[in-house]
Amino acid sequence: MKRLQVGLVVGLVMLTHVSALDGNDLRFSGYLRNYTGVLASRDPEFAIIQNTVNLSLEYRRDKVGLKITPWVYHYPHKELELGLREAYLDMFLGPVDIRVGKQQIIWGKGEGVFITDIVTPKDMREFLLPDFEEIRIGINALKLNMYHGNHSVELVVVPQFEPTVLPETGSLWRKEPVFPVQPTIDSSRTEVPLHVENSEVFGKYSLISSAFDVDVMGGYMWDADPAMHVHRVADPQTGRLQSITVTPRHHRLAVGGAAFSSPIGDFIVRGEGAWYHGKYFSTTDAADADGVVKKDYVNYLLGIDYTLWETRVSTQFIQRVILEHDDYLADRQFDNMMTVLVSRDFLRETLTLDVFAYIGLYEPDALIRPRATYILTDGLSVQLGANLFAGDRGKFGQFDDNDMVYLKTRFSF
Repeated sequence: MKRLQVGLVVGLVMLTHVSALDGNDLRFSGYLRNYTGVLASRDPEFAIIQNTVNLSLEYRRDKVGLKITPWVYHYPHKELELGLREAYLDMFLGPVDIRVGKQQIIWGKGEGVFITDIVTPKDMREFLLPDFEEIRIGINALKLNMYHGNHSVELVVVPQFEPTVLPETGSLWRKEPVFPVQPTIDSSRTEVPLHVENSEVFGKYSLISSAFDVDVMGGYMWDADPAMHVHRVADPQTGRLQSITVTPRHHRLAVGGAAFSSPIGDFIVRGEGAWYHGKYFSTTDAADADGVVKKDYVNYLLGIDYTLWETRVSTQFIQRVILEHDDYLADRQFDNMMTVLVSRDFLRETLTLDVFAYIGLYEPDALIRPRATYILTDGLSVQLGANLFAGDRGKFGQFDDNDMVYLKTRFSF
């Protein structure tokens, strides 16, 4: 919270100075939103009541630019949440652009998944339900973009590691692991100290042409999701388990990958894939003294987009493969999933009907998200939707009791 308050103060100071600049170079926008969700259970209850203020101030003149996006979340019976989504300075120096400050960095060609989109950490307190702009967490970084014709190179240095934000204890979206005895959580190894040697470094080369777009990327980073090291103590005489200590720790990862997209007739074909070196996976072997084992894995997707009878259709196949897999790993070797998006506009593009679905191909399980968005007038829109979980197990099936209908009312300016 202290870090959040400091960042907000810095952002407001910058905002005060920028407000005195030439108004012709200044752009101010934002939105107010109410988001109310109700669980579709036998005894309906509110899953979320959230009021949001999201502001965006952008300034650009000659070779300098600035962007600040503060936000406020208000929930009943809770303290206000204040923060900065982004607060950065741009410098445009001919073939080189420099951006320094808090920023969201978006990579990859996938829709609704993170494969080569690895730079910006995620806020998973509400699973995958918020807009991706809100799921991505802005990070303090130095970013350089260099351009030459159709070619570009992007270099990113992140001095301070930011982990995935996980759901709080008691949240609808938190599922605690099951142990034979109540574990003790040792959080002493969670932090990654702020040192130069703990910085994260990323790079991406891009080629954009009329026939295809290609990205090649790599990074040396910290795993944003902690590995759960498990220490078990058993009675030396009976062998009966006496205690379990779980120690969350973040480990280094080396990542390399590529992404592409290409129009082929009426279709757009997309793909991306990455190889991850040094991931720690949990084990099911009680004799394993540490509860984790180090493995490499590959994650990739292939997707296709097309328009049929004025309806946009998009589908993706996603697979994760753990290399040199062992039977005692808690994760299976192959994890297969599909996504499907169908979207169409009506009433002169004032009404949009769409459905997006994640479909697990092993359990099977799914998350299906139908919604209708209607623009009442300039800046004012309403959205009625649902989050429907199917299955009993798996990434989505574990939340089968969390089916929800919601209404979002938004005023943009």
